[in-house]
Amino acid sequence: MKVKDIRELTTTEMIAKEKEFREELFNLRFQLATGQLENTARVSEVRKSIARIKTVLREQEAAK
Repeated sequence: MKVKDIRELTTTEMIAKEKEFREELFNLRFQLATGQLENTARVSEVRKSIARIKTVLREQEAAK
């Protein structure tokens, strides 16, 4: 996800998206360990998306 898209979400939606990404990351790591993962770049994409969401949430918290 791009930061622009993340900023358009509400706080509740961002938390839900972060949870979805964390579940996807867990599944990707599991696939990687078992040798079933085809797109290894997806792991880093998901990690970066989680970091972006956490950054925007932190910015909103600091602005209050």
